[in-house]
Amino acid sequence: MEKIDAHCHFWSLERGDYGWLSPDNAALTPIYRDFGPAEMKSLAAAAGVSRYVAVQAAPTEAETRYLLDLASKYPEIAGVVGWVDLTTADAAERIADLARNQLLKGIRPMLQDLAEDDWINTAPTDAALAALAASSLRFDALVLPRHLMALEPFILAHPTLPVVIDHAAKPALGAAADDPRHQMWTAGMERLAAIPHVHCKLSGLLTEMRPDQYAGIDKAISVLRPYVTKLLEWFGPDRLIWGSDWPVLTLAGPHDFWVTVAQSLLSDLTANETAAIFGGNAKRFYGLDEVMA
Repeated sequence: MEKIDAHCHFWSLERGDYGWLSPDNAALTPIYRDFGPAEMKSLAAAAGVSRYVAVQAAPTEAETRYLLDLASKYPEIAGVVGWVDLTTADAAERIADLARNQLLKGIRPMLQDLAEDDWINTAPTDAALAALAASSLRFDALVLPRHLMALEPFILAHPTLPVVIDHAAKPALGAAADDPRHQMWTAGMERLAAIPHVHCKLSGLLTEMRPDQYAGIDKAISVLRPYVTKLLEWFGPDRLIWGSDWPVLTLAGPHDFWVTVAQSLLSDLTANETAAIFGGNAKRFYGLDEVMA
């Protein structure tokens, strides 16, 4: 089984376009430094991960080109999910230009950071969205539970655009039982999972939890098990994709902690199902071994 990490980040602070990663935010102090492929390589080797997908962390084409340049130098970076402004008049041309690099596998607008929950249905140009499909790119949906209702009509309107929901739409794991986000998440994810071309990443969950919820491996497993059970029921093992969300992950725990938790949560699956979630589905969804003519 080839293990693939379908979601990790690399950044260099001197590039200056990571607006969310501020030195004034004490909660982010542990990750306010450079993270590169050399550091990831040792962590991946320890986890048996042979390749990974680098995902954008800044809303700029410059960062996309930075990641593509890294991928050209580090063969273990099997693909890049980048960013393009989908609202400009020349967005289609920009997408086509970036997609000439076959290491670009997808585009991710940072929907969770936008003021309008319905942005995806109103702001991108038709030409830009058509260009994504024409360039055989995928769409990473970085969303919160409140975006799921708006995401459904977008997905239904673009049946040829493969979509993956990042971090399982960040369920409100640390919230009180009566928090309305729980119902938003359950209803929204079940509806989206009924659409065949929608996938879901099993990633980014530890950082949605309170510190007491990930105080130990067994505790983290107990918190996450009901959610992962639902995701398996809705998406099945053929549309779940494992990722680490490193280095953001390290705000809650080390890389090997999440690997152990994820393996335990999936331990009742067959060998083939486990292999699909930990690698095969990412390879298929992102076309990691595809070479365009």
